Amino acid sequence: MPFDRAYYQRFYFDPRTAVTSRAEMRARARLIGAFTAHVGLPVRRMLDAGCGTGLLRAPLRRALPKAAYVGLESSEYLCRRYGWQHGTLQDFCAREPFDLVVCYDVLQYLSARQAAGALANLARVCRGVLYFSALTRRDWQVNCDRTRTDPEVHLRDADWYRTRLRRHFREMGAGFWLRRGAPLIVWDMESAG
Repeated sequence: MPFDRAYYQRFYFDPRTAVTSRAEMRARARLIGAFTAHVGLPVRRMLDAGCGTGLLRAPLRRALPKAAYVGLESSEYLCRRYGWQHGTLQDFCAREPFDLVVCYDVLQYLSARQAAGALANLARVCRGVLYFSALTRRDWQVNCDRTRTDPEVHLRDADWYRTRLRRHFREMGAGFWLRRGAPLIVWDMESAG
């Protein structure tokens, strides 16, 4: 999949065909900021893995003003345009782990092998909270607007992702996962399992 100017024009820059909006990303960033505050995680470093056009950057920085933001992106076009760090999640190495990692709608673009590698790497780069979402088979069938959603993806069941994430994270619900061993307190009824 060429993540070039034409791709981003269709799915991000043209309001008639965009898959998301700035308002939706602002709400998502507020949710992420509120959740990290709720579990008592002081966020000093955050990674936006597959940051795309950076719609989460400004709202995340507002929600978490003390945190340094790193945008990781595989699209050479976007890295040139916005100055993101070029790389893939499955190969990304960090000098030290991040308190918060956001991986939103990225892994459906990866083969099963690449996605499994990326999920394993999340455990190495995240020491606190992971916010994770990927388009699933059910989402494609029931939830998404297919006129605004890229069909050139690998559709998997949600359990495929959950099984791999549960090796290193505890599921909280609403896309939030806590790194196993992180000194964060969540009440039993607030956890998804």
